Amino acid sequence: MPYLHVNGLDLYHELHGPESGELLILNNGIFMNAASWGFQLPDLARRYRVLTYDMRGQGRSEHPKGEYSLDLHAEDLVALMDALHLSSAHMVGTSYGGELNLLMGLRHPERCRTLVIIASVSQSDPLCAAMVERWRLAAQLGDGKAFFRLIYADVYSELFLTARPDLMPLAEERYATLDLPAAVRLIKSFQGFNVTAELAGIQVPTCIVSAELDLLKPRKYGEIMHRAIPGAEFHLIPGAGHVVVLERAAEVNTIILGFLAKHAS
Repeated sequence: MPYLHVNGLDLYHELHGPESGELLILNNGIFMNAASWGFQLPDLARRYRVLTYDMRGQGRSEHPKGEYSLDLHAEDLVALMDALHLSSAHMVGTSYGGELNLLMGLRHPERCRTLVIIASVSQSDPLCAAMVERWRLAAQLGDGKAFFRLIYADVYSELFLTARPDLMPLAEERYATLDLPAAVRLIKSFQGFNVTAELAGIQVPTCIVSAELDLLKPRKYGEIMHRAIPGAEFHLIPGAGHVVVLERAAEVNTIILGFLAKHAS
């Protein structure tokens, strides 16, 4: 069944790829869902058993009221893995999902074989914090299309917007259906996140990926994590903004598969 009741709520999930493959879990960006990995799944599911799912407050999973936190998302993921009888996995996450990966590596290292952290941060400096506070205020307006129009310039590169203007109306329509009260709870969860002082405690093999044109979470955040996490790799993808998993999917997939190949059983 695509739903399991874990940690007090119903989580939507899907499994892709060969049953004999090593487990890989994809952790979503803040307004993504399980369907948002369409440019990664075909490549990753050829070799790996891939779990995609919607976090609490996302997509088809339950959107409970009350405060969210990345620690709570980590507890949800561990409970989902337990319910599916999955002991450990490679963890790939972008943005909010990469930040969840950091917490998984810190709080639940026994469940992590590797961490791939894409376009993410371990803290928010003033410019990122100001953008995200604007997102929170925009979400509170209660208009999904207006919310998209107020935030999309933060996450797509100008190169991509120039090359693919046809995708913006489609994205706007998707945001029209976004649960904005849940979006506010997810944004507040991110606003409380800061684990930079703990990064040296991550002992799981880690790959950091930043995007050259990312305005929201620029390369300096990747470099902070690279310096602090023992043995971490760092990759910078040129010509891409924050939504690098869409803008430069082939490069992202090559980095993921190359890193995982070094740590395959």
